[in-house]
Amino acid sequence: MREIENRCRLVLIAPEGDDIDARSRLLEGALRGGDVASVILPQYGLNDSDFQKHAEALVPIIQNAGAAALLAGDTRVAGRAKADGIHVTGGADVLAEAVEKFTPKLIVGGGNATDRHKALEIGEAQPDYIFFGKIGGDIKPDAHPKNLALGEWWASMVEVPCIVMGGTDPQSALAVAETGAEFVALARAVFDDAGQAPHVVAFVNGLLDEKAPRFEDLPNA
Repeated sequence: MREIENRCRLVLIAPEGDDIDARSRLLEGALRGGDVASVILPQYGLNDSDFQKHAEALVPIIQNAGAAALLAGDTRVAGRAKADGIHVTGGADVLAEAVEKFTPKLIVGGGNATDRHKALEIGEAQPDYIFFGKIGGDIKPDAHPKNLALGEWWASMVEVPCIVMGGTDPQSALAVAETGAEFVALARAVFDDAGQAPHVVAFVNGLLDEKAPRFEDLPNA
């Protein structure tokens, strides 16, 4: 999750799908649209064997675009597919165990940070990032107000970077950026219309270039 821009950057959450070729084309298209810090590949309903096949096809596409490939699912698959990291969807204990086992070899982040107390517990494990929201939680056009509030609170006081889940409207990325969060995660906003995916990524990057606050200008900088 290298830092190119001194402003909030885009993280993509890959959509579900059983067709590896279709998912490959979809991701390739989206990644051509512009800067993406990382792509989270959830296991969804795939069994471990199929998840590994998908990961082995998609991880190189992500990495060739200059993004980090983060796998959410069977952690053994991350090593076999040569992913850059793992995204943990469990709570503080699960994340702490993953941090101890896999860092610094792999990027380790995530968490189930539904309130400030849980977020601070996760932060004690010193992950590479904390995630506010949940995969599949983008059901409305705007980012969830609770996640925005948590992101703003966290970014103002903790050095561990945070990712905040956006909404189904690409414009929601700006509201996330305005919290001071380092990353905004988008899923349906980018992938609901496969043909538009590269254009949405380009639009979001343009929006953030033009209007997102720069980190050195934020009060906590």
